[in-house]
Amino acid sequence: MAKKREIVAKDSRSIAFQVLMRVEEGAYSDLALDGALSVVPQLDRRERGLATELVYGVLRRRGSLDYILGAYCRQPVPKLEPQVLTLLRLGVYQLLYLDRVPQRAAVHSTVDLARRQGFERATGLINGVLRSCIREPQRVKWPQPQSDPLDWLVYCQSLPRWLAQRWLSKFGGEEAGQLAAATLQVPPTTLRVNTLKTDRAGFIAKLADAGFEMRATKYAPDGVVLERGNLYELNKLFAGWYQVQDEASMLIASLLDPQPGEKVLDVCSAPGGKTTHLAALAEDKAEITAMDLHSKRLALVDQGAERLGCHSINSQVCDMTQSCSLFAERSFDRVLVDAPCSGLGVLRRNPESRWRRSEEDVSRLAQLQREILANSAELVADGGLLVYSLCTTTAEESTEVVADFLQTHTDFILEDLRLNVPEHWQELFDAHGCLTTLTSRHDNMDCFFAAALRRKGRVGKKI
Repeated sequence: MAKKREIVAKDSRSIAFQVLMRVEEGAYSDLALDGALSVVPQLDRRERGLATELVYGVLRRRGSLDYILGAYCRQPVPKLEPQVLTLLRLGVYQLLYLDRVPQRAAVHSTVDLARRQGFERATGLINGVLRSCIREPQRVKWPQPQSDPLDWLVYCQSLPRWLAQRWLSKFGGEEAGQLAAATLQVPPTTLRVNTLKTDRAGFIAKLADAGFEMRATKYAPDGVVLERGNLYELNKLFAGWYQVQDEASMLIASLLDPQPGEKVLDVCSAPGGKTTHLAALAEDKAEITAMDLHSKRLALVDQGAERLGCHSINSQVCDMTQSCSLFAERSFDRVLVDAPCSGLGVLRRNPESRWRRSEEDVSRLAQLQREILANSAELVADGGLLVYSLCTTTAEESTEVVADFLQTHTDFILEDLRLNVPEHWQELFDAHGCLTTLTSRHDNMDCFFAAALRRKGRVGKKI
């Protein structure tokens, strides 16, 4: 077969198709989409929005889309040519999940897209399948949550089976369904106000004058949810006034509670949202070291610090799966370990992760987290505090890692985070005082876990 020529994407559907194919090859959806949109700056705002909706929508709903296609395709869906399957997913998504796209337009545009992408031979199949979806919707027999909750989560809520089984076992049918449904929604655009330059009330007032609409977050004291307006325009006017950051992520730095004059370490700091938050909470008067394994990722931390006016951050490349020789033992008052994890708490933001992650990944990452946590603990001062956090829902990566750590590090204790937070935060913590947020319960924020580990010993200053 002759190699298909490269086609430059200049419209929303072509962009979506090419981005989805790049994701199939291993690319990250957000980076691939940003790259594709950057080469067509003249593209209409509505077209950019449709491309974004198609990419993230197809990735989130892939399980449901393939279940639907199984009712209309003569051959098994997994055996379809990848490009043809992606075209079919795009067509079905527009037919069944985009009310603003007329059905005839969805069919015609998908067939035309196949032709323009060099798949003329597949136009008959695509046209036939999509028209059958319109004419014979009764072919799709959806499982019901009461009689078949597992298949309902897999096919109706578009979860991989292994994750559906876990959530069903951990949360029960109702909560698992609510959480799965939340992962299919577009996440809110949440911003952390840079308190080194303004406060939340001043930020809201300034943006309101500029025509933006927002509301204050329920828990994070410096957070706002942007409800009208786009980040591109916002950045042109207020680039250094805010950081895009989920509300749950904003809570982590507050739990570490850095103070002016202290030595603070952020072990896995890139891309730097929590690092710059630590600087702001300490009034840019702490000595903050930002670590990461890769210098290119640390460059993102440096760029963010410069944009936000954080002068107290110094970056340092270090592999924390090994004992760190860059600093003396017990030399930091506070240490944040926001560890690499499965990311199962942020599936709505990284929808391809639900199809890439496996149970084997969870076990592998838990071992990595144990190594990073143990090596980071060596740097915590007597009486110092270590906060361990991640954006996941698995016990293996959260409570089990903490339990194993405490069993082997008897000079640390688990500190109850509920003792030092506002009253309305109490519902965010489990019975042991660990942060456990769920998108389905808590102000539509991401799923996060955090535990506070205190090294025994004299505390020389208030921590």
